[in-house]
Amino acid sequence: MNFFSRLSNGWTISINSLKVLRANKQLIIFPVLSGISMILIMASLFTVLLAKSGWQIDNIQDPDKVTAYITLFAYYIINYFVVVFFNMALIHCTRLYFNGEEVSVQKGIQFSLSRIGVIFSWAVFAATVGTILKALQENLGSVGKIITGIIGVMWNVATFFVVPIIAYENVGPLNAFKRSTELMKEKWGESLGASFSFGFIQIFACLLIALPLYFLGAMFNVYVGIALALLAIFIIIAIISATETIFVSAVYHNVTGDPVQHLDEQMIDSLFVTK
Repeated sequence: MNFFSRLSNGWTISINSLKVLRANKQLIIFPVLSGISMILIMASLFTVLLAKSGWQIDNIQDPDKVTAYITLFAYYIINYFVVVFFNMALIHCTRLYFNGEEVSVQKGIQFSLSRIGVIFSWAVFAATVGTILKALQENLGSVGKIITGIIGVMWNVATFFVVPIIAYENVGPLNAFKRSTELMKEKWGESLGASFSFGFIQIFACLLIALPLYFLGAMFNVYVGIALALLAIFIIIAIISATETIFVSAVYHNVTGDPVQHLDEQMIDSLFVTK
């Protein structure tokens, strides 16, 4: 199957995933909560730094390398924990929908809370990898950037199935990474057409919605225009994020032998074919 056929199939799966989200509009709350949580965390960190500098931005000093890496490591843990927590809740709700069961935000949150230990373990594991890559990038110059760029792409591919794996398979972080890698090796296709489709939809939506809102708001005040555009972008990203997570859930169920009735299985198989 050629690249354009895969891209077409990826588009079809993307649209089907959007249909699942449209049938369960409450699922959008998970990426929204994730985004708001990260904004609050960033604001809290900035407030702490500002307070330590006597509430003067100019007095904020760069920390030494050890402190910087410890801070970065802690931030990565929080970031991964928050993202995986809400993604797992969404994936569980998606599974309920695929199984014909009642879907609710409460059920998703309760499931993530029941898996909070393994979520934290994965956050620590991923934060360790992220901190090491950041250190390599900063200390190896241009070579480090190339190395970390390649490893970063490989990491994203290898961890494609991690969230549903730690949700439903009784494995630790390292085994979850290995298991996800095995699934990708077994079902890896020449391209992930859906990834291009999601990216296209997101860019198109921003141009179609966020940009006009900016100019509309700017007619009254430039800050109003910026606020409207940022709000639109936030909502668009939340929708795309939820749809991508639904896609991951659907593909995971397909490749693990648990077919789903709301997505075209043949289309999913065409994106993940045995080498």
